[in-house]
Amino acid sequence: MTPPLIDPFARMIEYLRVSVTDRCDFRCVYCMAENMTFLPKKELLTLEELDRMCSAFIRLGVKKLRITGGEPLVRRDIMTFFRGMTRHLEDGSLTELTLTSNGSQLERFADDLFAAGVRRINISLDTLDDAKFAQITRWGRLPQVLRGIDTAQKAGLRVKINTVALQGFNEDELFTLTDWCASRDIDLTFIEVMPMGDLGNEDRLGQYWSLKDLRAQLAQQYTLTDLTERTGGPARYVQIAQTGQKIGFITPLSHNFCESCNRVRITCTGEIYTCLGQEGHSDLRGPLRASEADVDLENAIRAAIALKPKGHDFDYSRQQVDGQVSRHMSHTGG
Repeated sequence: MTPPLIDPFARMIEYLRVSVTDRCDFRCVYCMAENMTFLPKKELLTLEELDRMCSAFIRLGVKKLRITGGEPLVRRDIMTFFRGMTRHLEDGSLTELTLTSNGSQLERFADDLFAAGVRRINISLDTLDDAKFAQITRWGRLPQVLRGIDTAQKAGLRVKINTVALQGFNEDELFTLTDWCASRDIDLTFIEVMPMGDLGNEDRLGQYWSLKDLRAQLAQQYTLTDLTERTGGPARYVQIAQTGQKIGFITPLSHNFCESCNRVRITCTGEIYTCLGQEGHSDLRGPLRASEADVDLENAIRAAIALKPKGHDFDYSRQQVDGQVSRHMSHTGG
């Protein structure tokens, strides 16, 4: 038996998030700069290397694999990678293959994703207003995303919407978004904005909308029941009695969720970040490319897991942005 991946705080690592590209066809203000300098393509792991990397983690006990970006579906020939991962679903070593997307490419790929074994997909959507959507994504087109969601549901994919709670931006859409998701049988998760990347002109403190306050507003109109359900991620869930839908809350600032963290992240260049909110990382591309055998790679993975910190240091409580990390969200893969 291969020993499982266990970090210094006795957390078993079973969830891997892999960025397959730093590129995206949107420029969401909390994720990346408008004029991004992207990595040279030669620095990215090839699709074959991504397959080998993920397969090594699966051998070491990873059960859930989430593909991210950037926007993962803009990576050329990405379905080759998804189809390759299907073998791990078929032999039972992987229990879930999923992805996070902005929805822009789902009209093209939803059926292929379902055929590859994907059954759930998270779609980032912060507003249902055309003008505000163009503002928050800079380059995005809301009708294209809504068509993608339609296509995904028709293909049989279970859709969950991820909405970043932004003070002064989508506060007035709290009930609009909730009711829209309920009408479509779509689950909804709210996320607190995190201090990542060069803030530039973006006021993270001014954008911060505590989910404690958001939940209190929801409770004024709906009856909320806490659920014990966990999906392997940081969200805590409630059920709305009036609609039956599930609402999630990801609260890296108002309630640190690190005690149950079972995940690590791989960048598209083969760096492993064992905490989204810390700068510490290790190189896996070197040992991956050093030998066709995976002994060095597996040893490097175990060494990286041994350095996983207890948690992040995100904090706005003193009315200043503490715990900020310099890399953009798109670099690590969300």
